[in-house]
Amino acid sequence: MNVSATDKGTGKEQHITITSSSNMSKEDIDKAVKEAEKYAEEDRIAKEAVDTKNQAENLIFQSEKTMTELGDKIDASEKAEIQSEIDRLKETVKNGSVADIKAGTEELQKKFYAMSEKLYKQQAAQGQQDAQGQAGTQNADGTYNADFTDMGKE
Repeated sequence: MNVSATDKGTGKEQHITITSSSNMSKEDIDKAVKEAEKYAEEDRIAKEAVDTKNQAENLIFQSEKTMTELGDKIDASEKAEIQSEIDRLKETVKNGSVADIKAGTEELQKKFYAMSEKLYKQQAAQGQQDAQGQAGTQNADGTYNADFTDMGKE
């Protein structure tokens, strides 16, 4: 097979010729295909193991980073519980099976998401309180006393 291409930067044309270096028999080709199919399942399992481990390590990293950033905004008992789950998952990643790592990742995720949801609700409630405090005092008739400045006119 002949292939030619022109380099856009230099304008030089290059030619490549691909030829078969061996004449494999049909049996050899069939054998190679069967071996590839045989090892495809092993490759899939190995890829799943690597992906599972990477996912767990990423969750560990994100959880530790978030807990550090939040500092004292997290209740000490919740922080200890999540840290315990992080430590458990670290050990599982080192020595556990793919199924164990998946289970540990799921458990840490549940606890971490529950803590995040609680913090989010607390912040939303605090934001509402702040907004109400800034709006002024509501009168008996439902109106508010507030200062108004028209910034559009000078």
